[in-house]
Amino acid sequence: MKPTHVRLRRACAAAAVAGVLIAPAVAGSASGATASAPAVPVSATPSPDSDTPFPQLTPAVAARLDAAIRQVMRQTKVPGVTVGLWAPGKGSYVKTFGVADKATGAPMTTGLHVRIGSETKTFTVTALLQLVDQRKVGLDDPIGTYIKGVPNGNRITLRELAGMRSGLFNYTLDENFIKKFQADPEQSFTTQQLLDYAFKHPVQFAPGAKFDYSNTNLILLGLVVEKVTVRPLREVIAKDVLAPAGLRSTVFPTSAAMPDPYAHGYTDQTASGKIEDATGWNPSWAWAAGAMVSDLEDLRSWARTLATGTLLTPATQTERLKTTPMNLQGDGYGLGIFNVQGWIGHNGSIPGYEVLPVYLPQAQATMVILLNTDVSYKGQEPSTLFGAAVTGIVTPDHVYPGHKPYVPGRS
Repeated sequence: MKPTHVRLRRACAAAAVAGVLIAPAVAGSASGATASAPAVPVSATPSPDSDTPFPQLTPAVAARLDAAIRQVMRQTKVPGVTVGLWAPGKGSYVKTFGVADKATGAPMTTGLHVRIGSETKTFTVTALLQLVDQRKVGLDDPIGTYIKGVPNGNRITLRELAGMRSGLFNYTLDENFIKKFQADPEQSFTTQQLLDYAFKHPVQFAPGAKFDYSNTNLILLGLVVEKVTVRPLREVIAKDVLAPAGLRSTVFPTSAAMPDPYAHGYTDQTASGKIEDATGWNPSWAWAAGAMVSDLEDLRSWARTLATGTLLTPATQTERLKTTPMNLQGDGYGLGIFNVQGWIGHNGSIPGYEVLPVYLPQAQATMVILLNTDVSYKGQEPSTLFGAAVTGIVTPDHVYPGHKPYVPGRS
């Protein structure tokens, strides 16, 4: 599921149904090249005729969820996971499993901060779309209007950047970037350094021809937001997105420090290939594509806000939700957002952490999954496996990310 992250190597939109839908290397996740196809509008407002069954979250259902989650944990060896489910009139399921710190054995709890990787893209693109609503930028403006030196900059539009159809190389897949990052994960990167890694590669295809998840796109969009507003991106997101959305535990960090309390994060994206504690790694390399931090309750709120478009005009939200195919039947990518089997949102992956906050309009249901590792299991992102296990129980007609319910032990 490629859209997922900001991972270093397993780039972006996680590609194998665990990685194919949403998972970018070091920083993100959602990619996979797909032939050009017309955008398909989707709605985050359920039709009056829609009747997607969603079970009462009774103790019996909770017991099934507990068993499925524990089974995925055994398979994937994920240290800790938090799962939240909410649906009007159906109750809620919020539970933590495992540990937040392998060194001390401290348990996962619901109030812990985690890095959210490519979920950051949803905030950056929202800031951009607010500028569209203010008529300060146009989705079909060429990126070259705002940023000089971009290959094909006179042809690639802001819409194509936000929709992952630019053709620009993903800097987090550049071998020199990976080596430099792994040599010192606590170092800082500038946006120009990141673009230099991308632009030394030829463009991959003509603008709009394919879907290909690239963190480079979001670095450029972040720079557009800064240029138009004449403010730092972190300030724009804090004042124009987080504040009106009522998110008090979500931050765009200016350093590697994590806000208390937090879960430690573990990754194998290391020079040695061994699993290490990545909690203090500097997220500057991910910036507008994946640097942010949040927690369970904020991501619960944001999933609905994002899918329903309460911070945008209806017309702009409609444009955001027009999707083009990724790489699985029943999935599509809009403008910094995806629709996977009816679940609308974005996943995130960054060394040490993965998140999956999504919203199912037909049931007005929200699912948030938080992990303190990004170590894949048989080529699949663990957040995807948890998502499949949970939705296979509560929404068998909308199993994330595929049509067939996930059966623990058979992956």
